[in-house]
Amino acid sequence: MPRYPICFSLALLVAVYVGCGSDSLRRVPQHADKILVVKSTHTLTLMGGDRVLRTYRVALGRNSVGPKTRRGDHKIPEGLYIIDSKKEHSRFYRALHISYPDAEDRKHAQLGGYDPGADVEIHGVENGLGWIGRLHRAVDWTDGCVALTDDEMDEVWNAVDVGTPVEIRP
Repeated sequence: MPRYPICFSLALLVAVYVGCGSDSLRRVPQHADKILVVKSTHTLTLMGGDRVLRTYRVALGRNSVGPKTRRGDHKIPEGLYIIDSKKEHSRFYRALHISYPDAEDRKHAQLGGYDPGADVEIHGVENGLGWIGRLHRAVDWTDGCVALTDDEMDEVWNAVDVGTPVEIRP
């Protein structure tokens, strides 16, 4: 049996892990008719009716406990929204814009005398940093958004249309 240097063996293990990890073996999901984000588990799930099509681990806003109420709180809203636009070119690798703030969010902000904020998105990693891949999930780094790897963002982008409902749970 041939002997290989330890560095070759380690390189082979890394290549197998990166090239054949669970992320690369995924099937591209079918059309999704709902997106479910659960902040407490850091997951985004694509739904087709009552069936789970795919679940992804995500990075969230830096202050993800509790619902978004105002601009600059780094929180993600909670409730029912829709994907109201797709942005092919943004600061991040693709972006699905979420319809926050809705009428109820604006009403609460007006009563409180503050700006509810906007630009809540599901997006990939910041442009130029896609090589980070799954490591981006090591910390919550967004400014109130939901972040996936660029490859995952491609899957979600292709599986949903403008108008797709988004439910965001605590």
